[in-house]
Order: sequence, then C-alpha cells, then structure tokens
Amino acid sequence: MLAQLADVHFAYPGTEIFAGVSWQVNAGDRIGLVGPNGAGKSTLLRLLAGPLAPDRGQVARAKGVSIAYLHQSQEFHGAGTLWDTLMAPFAELLAMRAELAKLEQDLDERNLERYGHLQEIYLRRDGYTIEQRVEQIASELGFATLDLERSVATLSGGERGRVELAKVLLAQPDLLLLDEPTNHLDVDAVEHLETRLGEWPGAFVLVSHDRYFLRAVCREIVDVEAGKLVRYVGGYDRYVVDRAERKERLAAAFQRQKETIAKTEDFIRRNIAGQNTKQAQSRRKQLEKLERLERPQDDWATAGEIRLRFSAGDQRGGKEAIRAERVSLGYEDGPLLVRDLDLIVYRGERLGIVGPNGAGKSTLLKALIGRLPPRTGTLTLGHELRIGYFDQKLGDLDPGRSLIEEIRSVRGDWNDDLVRNYLGLFRFSGDDPFRAIRGLSGGEATRLALAKMMLLPRNLLVLDEPTNHLDLPACEVLEEALGEYDGTILVVSHDRFFLDRICHRILHLHEGLVDQHVGNYSDWRQRRIALAKAEPPPSRPVSEEKQAREVDREARRNAERDRQRKEKRIGQLEAAIAEAESELAAARAALANDHGGDWQRLHGLVENERRLAERVKSLIGEW
Repeated sequence: MLAQLADVHFAYPGTEIFAGVSWQVNAGDRIGLVGPNGAGKSTLLRLLAGPLAPDRGQVARAKGVSIAYLHQSQEFHGAGTLWDTLMAPFAELLAMRAELAKLEQDLDERNLERYGHLQEIYLRRDGYTIEQRVEQIASELGFATLDLERSVATLSGGERGRVELAKVLLAQPDLLLLDEPTNHLDVDAVEHLETRLGEWPGAFVLVSHDRYFLRAVCREIVDVEAGKLVRYVGGYDRYVVDRAERKERLAAAFQRQKETIAKTEDFIRRNIAGQNTKQAQSRRKQLEKLERLERPQDDWATAGEIRLRFSAGDQRGGKEAIRAERVSLGYEDGPLLVRDLDLIVYRGERLGIVGPNGAGKSTLLKALIGRLPPRTGTLTLGHELRIGYFDQKLGDLDPGRSLIEEIRSVRGDWNDDLVRNYLGLFRFSGDDPFRAIRGLSGGEATRLALAKMMLLPRNLLVLDEPTNHLDLPACEVLEEALGEYDGTILVVSHDRFFLDRICHRILHLHEGLVDQHVGNYSDWRQRRIALAKAEPPPSRPVSEEKQAREVDREARRNAERDRQRKEKRIGQLEAAIAEAESELAAARAALANDHGGDWQRLHGLVENERRLAERVKSLIGEW
C-alpha cells in the first residue's frame, strides 16, 4: 500500500464532493481517473498528495513513500535558467557530488569510510547520469538545447506547465500524481510521455481527457461519479464496455425492485383488511426492511446533455472552399512559419492540422480563412463561403458581456426568455445566463463559444483546439455533432481520438513545410512510423545547407506530383460519378413504373438500383 483513503468525507462550501469514500493505491498501479468536470477528480489527487485534508475519515500514506504531484494549474516555481530549474530536484545529489569531489582531494583513512558510504548512495541513485536525464526529458517535452540557457522569466504559460511536468518526472517518486499532464504538450511530446510512463518503475494516478493517452498507459480506470469511486480493471477500452454493462444492470435492478414494490404494495392494499391480513402484514414488514435501491444516476449522460448541431444551410458553396498557391506565412519582421504551400480544400472535406508547438498551426488556420494575409503567394476563398471560427483563446467572446448579451450580439431578434431557453441546451441554467463571461470556467466558455457558432448556418467550420477544456462526455457530443455535419471542416487539435473520428486528411506542419496525407491521424502515424524504420538510401556526404535545400526541393517535387495525380483522379471520379448517377436515375425511374406482377423482374430492378447506389456512394466517398 502506498496511499489509502478510508471513509473520507469532503465538501466545498455548499457542495458535497465525497461522502464515505474508501480507496487504496498500491505499488505498480497505473490508474486513470475519469468523470465529468466537477466530479472531484482533482480533489481526489489533492487529498492523496496532502494539500487537502478530509472533513472526516483518514488519508494514510506508507512510511517513507515519496509522492510527486503535478497540479493542473499550479503556480510556477523556478529561478535562473531553465537548466537551473530542471536541476533543482537533484539538489541533494548535487550536494553529495560536491562533497565527494572535496573528499577526493584528501582521501586519508579518516575520510575514506565517509567517501565510500557517499559514493554507494550516489551510484545507487544514478548521480552520474543527472545531466543526461535532464537533457533527455527536456528534449522529450519539446525544449531545444538552446532553450536550456533561457531565463525562466521568458517562458510562456504552456512552457512553464511543461517545466513543472519535467520536474515531477525527474523526481522519480514512488507515487506520481498527474492532473491533466498532456495539457501543454504537442502530439510528439505526448507520445514521448506515453513511452516514459509505459516504462515507469513506480505507481501513478492520472487525470486526463485524452482517450488515446488513457488507452496507452493505464491498466485500471476509476470512474468518479456521484461522489463515489467505481473501479474498472483493465484498460480504457475495457472500461467503456464494462461501464455500459454496469449501467444496464443497475437500471434493470432498479426497475425490477420498483415493480416488485408496486406489486407488494398493491397486495397489501387489497388484503390488509381481508382474509389474508397476516400475509399482508408480513409483506408490509418485509417491505419496511427492504433496502431500497436508488435510481441510477448517470453523471456522464448528464454532462453530455449539450444540444450541439451544426448546419451548413442551403448555400453549400463552391466546389473549392479554399485554394492556396505558393503561399508563405509569417508575422511581419518574423521568420517564415510556412513556405511555398500549395493546397486545395474541397467542399465537404475534413482536414486536421498537426505539428509541434510553435510550428504555426494556428497561424496557418487563420491564414487559410483570410484572417492573416500571406507574405507571398495567393489565397482564394470559395464562392459563398460562410465561416464559423472557434478560437482556442476564446477571443471571439467579450468578457464584459453576460451570456445573454453575447448570444443577442448575433441574434438581436431574440428576447431574454428565448435566449435563456437556448442557453439551457448547453447546461446553462438558473442565473447562469446573467453571469459575466469573464467569470466562466474554460469548459463553460467553450460551451458558450460553440453555442454562439451554432446560431447561424456555416458551410465551413474552422476549429482551433476545440476539445481543450471539454470533459469526455462533451467531447463525444461534439464528435457526434461534427460527424452529422455536411459542410467542410478545418481543425487544429492534439486530441488524437478526436482527429481519428473527424478527419479524412491530415496536414503535418513542421519546419515550415506542410506534408499532406490522405486518411485520419492513425493512418498518418502508421505511415510515419514505417518511414522512420526504413533505411535511408546511401548517398555521398553533402553539407547540411545543401542537404536541406535538396530535401526542400524533393518535398516540393513530391507535392507537385501528388497534386497532379490527385487532380487527374478527381477528374476521372467526377466523370464516373456523373455516369453512375445517370444510370441510377434511370434505374429508379424503371422501379417507379408498373412491373405488371413480374416479381422476378422487380427483384432484378431492386438489386440493380442497390448496386448502382452503392457504386455512387463509393465513388463520392473516394472523391
């Protein structure tokens, strides 16, 4: 046992979080905490770590156990350079190193025993690999070698979050507590973290909304629901199945008991004063002793009660939604973030943009919809394009307005009652519509921004990290709504599960180049892994500058060949679609005619119509 909660009760003013919770974390455990926002996941970590004490009950920690805790929004602690801050967890070992160096200067008989004792501890704790470990983890979390000399005062909020994560990992505790560790990481850094946690020698408990991450690292899922902890052994995929089955069992048991109680009460009413009085009295006593089941609460379903539905409207727009030709992007007086981009976004496509932090993904997104002019090249927006834009910084919301005022800024024809009813569809109830936007949590502000986007038809949705502040139920609702949407989608996201469900093409932005890949995120990643494993062809040594130019030229040649090939195939597909649709129309016309009782002929017509419809669907899918 590393840590244990025994009959723990905890409440914030006016809100009970836990009532009588017991739970134990053992050595080697790899636990994921899940549940809707506000269920108490972060509170549970704080109780385990010690910053919070229970109102009643006991939190016990094994003697000598070391615990490191990454808070979701903790204050940054660091001074000097990034290197100094990352070396801080090794203060004791560094002091030991200094003493060993001093003792080496005068290794007489008196100092030899002390030196041997210190060296044994130093070796056991890998003191000679401190610098190597710091450099490795800094690289995994997206910091370049030059970054290590930066003053921590110059770090952004996201970079500071990564530094705090690096510090708790470098501490190598017996129990690691992580609250949303992937929040400030790009996809590469998340995958490095998955590898590190897969090899982690101790135990960990983590809170995350990243389903790929939970699937990759957790052996056990604990669902925090209605003030209780429900344990599911197995990974995330097993949890999804087991949870659904458990909910069905609880609902069935409640319904059976409800029916049994109703029948028993009916028997008692009919027989309490008749010949079967004793039986009725006996059943009444049994009913009084019966432990009543509570109606099953599904906090997950409640959290997912968001009425998201995006409409493209009657105007579908032109065949090409966006065309970029030789476009280079970057801010004035800054370096180019994107070079020589050729891209066509066709109506109805779903594109995901991925790449390292700072590569320029949000910049590319803004440029593609005309919010940022290109430095060079031409960018053309399609005919009758109506854009709905979700800004990850929520800059399209006015913090000084109330929720009602924000909605009426788009729909000024709605009265307050209509706006309140509309906001209720997004879990804003009571006095919530009159609150100032500046007081909303990240999840609440995200729900409001999505609600605002839905007010008018949009045939192009442009989403910059839309799942950042959403809990898992809300993410699933958003995915379902986008799945039903028949317009065009451009999205930047580090949520790999989301990218897999939504996107059919991936743009990978790195070092100023944009690689284009047909398929979802998993398809792209598999190809990327295969390419990384392939042996590079032998070549004569060239300078780094020349090699970079050659790689750039080859990438442009490949992109041009790929563009030409796709344009040719698109033309072939459009001709095939037109022909198949004509044949399908003829087949349906034949079906509408009187078949004269010839059922065999009718069956053939139906089968032909089905075959042609499938062919049209297949061709359109490829197009």
